[in-house]
Amino acid sequence: MPEPTLLLTRPEPAARRFLAELEIRAGRHLKAVIAPLMRIDEMTPPRPARSPAALILTSERGAWGAARMGYTGLPAWCVGPRTAQAARLAGLDPRPGGGTAETLLAAILKAPDEGPLLHLRGDHQRGDLADRLRAAGRGCDEAVVYAQTARPLSEAGRHLLSGRTPVVAPVFSPRSAALLAACAPIAAPLALVAISSAAARPLSKLGPRVTLAARPDADAMIDATLEAHATFGCRDPMRGGGA
Repeated sequence: MPEPTLLLTRPEPAARRFLAELEIRAGRHLKAVIAPLMRIDEMTPPRPARSPAALILTSERGAWGAARMGYTGLPAWCVGPRTAQAARLAGLDPRPGGGTAETLLAAILKAPDEGPLLHLRGDHQRGDLADRLRAAGRGCDEAVVYAQTARPLSEAGRHLLSGRTPVVAPVFSPRSAALLAACAPIAAPLALVAISSAAARPLSKLGPRVTLAARPDADAMIDATLEAHATFGCRDPMRGGGA
């Protein structure tokens, strides 16, 4: 079986960064097609009427949105280490959230109530953090700081999925998983890698097995993607569409 090609469907800057991290870890060049299924458009909404005591960030883009809105020096609950790094660079004081929306919610509720919270998020979300915090008695506002617009798969991506070359496709969110699943039927042998069980769920129509990262973070996705890439020929490949 020929060496697999990576299909990277994240927005282009994130896809290129992930490919670079994979190649550094692998110590060599990897064949890849970058075919984003979403476009990110930054937004700068007006500040809410009440000033937040702390921010909630569920992505790096939330931190960049905080900077555009002029929030600095505030505590920021961050879903993962990469978001925390972005928050620090934006002049915020990051607090660890444990890696998932559920652990983030638990961490916030376990901490003392310091005042109103502000969740800076995209126009598509899962977890309903603000609603659940309000239901638990915490004041929480929301502001949409970026839009995630679906894009059709590129010609290069369609050509890859309609061919015979084995494909390894890492998926980082439930929405990107759903957009990839909508590309079915897929002829190419396909190995899927998901950052979480929520991201794996929409992929079920593409094949019976999906490799889950050990943790919902970039380092674990690098490990899982390289493992899938290295062992693809050592197991039965999945085939999309009719599987």
